[in-house]
Amino acid sequence: MARSASPAPDLGPVFEALRASMVRDAAAATVLRNNPGHIELAGPARDPVSGEPVWFGMVKTGARAVSYHLMPLYRDPALGAALSPALEKRRQGKSCFNFSKIDPALFAELSDLTLRCAKEAK
Repeated sequence: MARSASPAPDLGPVFEALRASMVRDAAAATVLRNNPGHIELAGPARDPVSGEPVWFGMVKTGARAVSYHLMPLYRDPALGAALSPALEKRRQGKSCFNFSKIDPALFAELSDLTLRCAKEAK
């Protein structure tokens, strides 16, 4: 017997909560793209060679989860060294966290992490 696919979760509220958090917590960054289900931020750090703003992060809706990318974690892994086990479980690679539902405790921890990343990105 074939298994029926479960319906895709409603990720709109998850995206909006994470989007609002990134925009608030990285207030000095510049919005590069702001489309439904996808926002990208750059700066305030600048590339020492080109002078262009460095990509800061992105929140993007996928098929099954919303991805929250923080590029300062890629450049400085020590920023994410003290993550809770619950947030670490959501981590994919060095700089991405995936969520399929709103989790106030994890979103608060991610907010604190974003603030630290924004402070270090100056």
